[in-house]
Amino acid sequence: MRIGIPKEVKNHEYRVAITPIGVHELTAHGHQVVVERGAGAGSSIRDEEYAGAGATIVPDADAAWGSGGGIDLVLKVKEPVAEEYHRMREGLTLFTYLHLAADNRLTGELLERKVTAIAYETVQLPSGALPLLYPMSEVAGCLAPQVGASALMKAQGGRGVLMGGVGAVANAKVVIIGAGVSGQNAANVALGMGADVTLVDTDLDKLRMSFWRYNNRVHGLAASRLATEQQVIEADLVIGAVLVPGAAAPKLVSNELVSRMKPGSVLVDIAVDQGGCFEDTRPTTHSDPTYQVHNSTFYCVANMPGAVPNTSRYALTNATMPYAVALADKGWQRACRDDHSLALGLNTHAGQLTNAAVGEAVGIAAAKLDEVLG
Repeated sequence: MRIGIPKEVKNHEYRVAITPIGVHELTAHGHQVVVERGAGAGSSIRDEEYAGAGATIVPDADAAWGSGGGIDLVLKVKEPVAEEYHRMREGLTLFTYLHLAADNRLTGELLERKVTAIAYETVQLPSGALPLLYPMSEVAGCLAPQVGASALMKAQGGRGVLMGGVGAVANAKVVIIGAGVSGQNAANVALGMGADVTLVDTDLDKLRMSFWRYNNRVHGLAASRLATEQQVIEADLVIGAVLVPGAAAPKLVSNELVSRMKPGSVLVDIAVDQGGCFEDTRPTTHSDPTYQVHNSTFYCVANMPGAVPNTSRYALTNATMPYAVALADKGWQRACRDDHSLALGLNTHAGQLTNAAVGEAVGIAAAKLDEVLG
């Protein structure tokens, strides 16, 4: 199989879909890997390293996508953006983050162009775990308190609150909505920065786990509308970390509630890729990451892990490579038949939507997965 690795073009996206180790693994299985020139530069990987692992370096995105044919499988990090749509075509398998529930236009393009699109974020194990979302959720969770702490500084328009406080002065109050992977990692970093941390979730088992994990130093609170409102109003920093696999994130912090928050408070929405869990969330970029709502600052960068590509590249490749090898060795259809977890990642094929949660979010009826695979 011929596998293409184009350079990411989303704003300030420095990650790359594969490391030289991944290239070596695929070529050892007899596949051809072509990498767009400079694709790894943002992650400090030189073209020579890819070539040394067995890849062919190609001059531009058209060659990496196989716009004239010749590429069977494209591996990316982020969803295709408008300037890449014309390169998508029938017969191509695309393996990347897609987040279609919050992107009607991309959904329409994939369907119209009859692309077989498999989304990292909806590959799901029988346990319910999301193995390809997990590493980037870890990274985004760890980043959220860092960017929140920066936005809290007065020079950035924040309240001028130090996360850890000092002697005889209260610590910053950090409220994290959602105690999943990103929420737990956010709690860990915020706690390490000395903040007063509260996790809010409907899942009592997750809250009990955090009780033992953090030796009761992180407050766990069962979510309800009133409890969430009280915590948000008292917070200096709110981190939204709610995820419904494949579906649009629920809106849990209203505009009216933000209007009652402390002036200079900060809200970081990790769930922005799925539409966000704050009413006023809209995607931002690393070059222009924040905006004001009432007297609060919103940080809603849609590719947060792109800020730390040297960490993210390895974490992502470690998780995706077994699935990428299966797709290359077997082809998408047999690979999905053999592994139901991977099959759940199939979002579009031959002009059909194949994920029910995405279909509900975008208002398109989804085909039955078994029929598509059959």
